[in-house]
Amino acid sequence: MRVIAGSAGGLPLVVPKKGVRPTMDRVKAAIFSSLGDAIVGAKVLDLFAGSGALGIEALSRGAASAVFVEEDRQSIAAIEKNLAKTTLKGRIRQENVFDFLRRSSGNEIFNIIFADPPYEKTKSGERFTEKLLANEALPQLLEPDGIFVLEKHPSETLPEMKLWRLLRQKTYGATEVLFVAQSAISN
Repeated sequence: MRVIAGSAGGLPLVVPKKGVRPTMDRVKAAIFSSLGDAIVGAKVLDLFAGSGALGIEALSRGAASAVFVEEDRQSIAAIEKNLAKTTLKGRIRQENVFDFLRRSSGNEIFNIIFADPPYEKTKSGERFTEKLLANEALPQLLEPDGIFVLEKHPSETLPEMKLWRLLRQKTYGATEVLFVAQSAISN
């Protein structure tokens, strides 16, 4: 896995040995192609950051800032190594994503939010996709014209979305990418 384009383009990234399912380069390339110039100068939030690949790609392509939220210690170490290797700067928060969302509601606003949660269910039996799309704090962290990019397994049924409206949905092998924006109700 590597940074695809921008100031750190071509540099390989460290991936934790277990517990992550890194976004494939072709999926990452498609995501950033869809975002286009929206990434330049953007404040980015990378939830379930894993190796930090999405946030680092955004920084490499000209994002103004990135916050990486990840619970796993090995993944945090990988993000730190990847930021050092690429000489990019980002803030890392080691905590559960849903705890972060609850505590951060409205404290900082982002232009683009990435989430690449595990495909497995949560400890309580919910799917991460459902839990994220129903989380009322998440839209409060996004600019009114911002974009939430969510990766999920293609076989997972898309739940009803009250807080979001679907802009685009595309499947790349074992990954489906949703581009969503705040619905008028959540503003």
